[in-house]
Amino acid sequence: MAGSNSATKTTWADRLRETWVILRIALQERLVYRGDFALGTLMRFLPIITQIFLWWAIFESLNPSDPEQASIAGYSFSDMVAYYLMTMLGRAFSSMPGLATSIARQIREGDVKKFLVQPIDMLQFMFISRVAHKLAYYSVATIPFAIVFYLCGDYFKAFPDATTFAAFLVSLVMAFVLGFYLEAWIGLIGFWFLEVSSLLFVYMLFSFFLSGHMFPIDIIPEPWQSLVTYLPFKYLAYFPAAVYLGKIQGWDLAFEMMMLFVWTIAFYALTRFAYYRGLKRYSGYGG
Repeated sequence: MAGSNSATKTTWADRLRETWVILRIALQERLVYRGDFALGTLMRFLPIITQIFLWWAIFESLNPSDPEQASIAGYSFSDMVAYYLMTMLGRAFSSMPGLATSIARQIREGDVKKFLVQPIDMLQFMFISRVAHKLAYYSVATIPFAIVFYLCGDYFKAFPDATTFAAFLVSLVMAFVLGFYLEAWIGLIGFWFLEVSSLLFVYMLFSFFLSGHMFPIDIIPEPWQSLVTYLPFKYLAYFPAAVYLGKIQGWDLAFEMMMLFVWTIAFYALTRFAYYRGLKRYSGYGG
């Protein structure tokens, strides 16, 4: 029994050491071209200004004399700006630029075989790499985020209570995990189709609109609104924002958190299954 426990501890220690090495190397890779990375990160904040002016124009068209008094599906202009800023934060966690195309390219070019001859799981490696990417991103974006939220502080009514804020933080972390496995699953379809760019374009189109990043899904008319609420996309942007702004509370919040967990586990299982089945038919050409 003592030998068994020792082996288990060694296995976990090896996994933690492996995770740390991958994370450290991935961070170093992200920061090699730190100037380009920082500039690209900062440029992503420019659309905030145009989006705010766009919503101002919409509300002004509804009530030219006082746009602040206009309302769309219960959202005032201030509510809409606050919502947009929170969805931007949610998308910063859940978006996985280049993940699906990277996986499909490695399958097409035969690079997957390097994970088959080394004691490193491909999905684990990519997940840790994405964690490193987000850490590098927020090391650069924290100050711009702080400035934006400080300047737009008047658009937020109040800071949420401890329970709501905790649920918001958990929803961001789970949105990251869900976003990763959603896009990784699409990339793994490359085992069957090799090229997934068209499928990825459709996914990105649906994700942009149905996640609530473009506009709150509350304003979508029925029966489409009910249909959208049953899809996983809303958890990528709309849900964290709605939680922070207090639009989902009580038992509804508990239920939605449970559904977010269920969707995350479902896509984790789908991704693992696709990877397992894909390797069965993988030929290792290319490279």
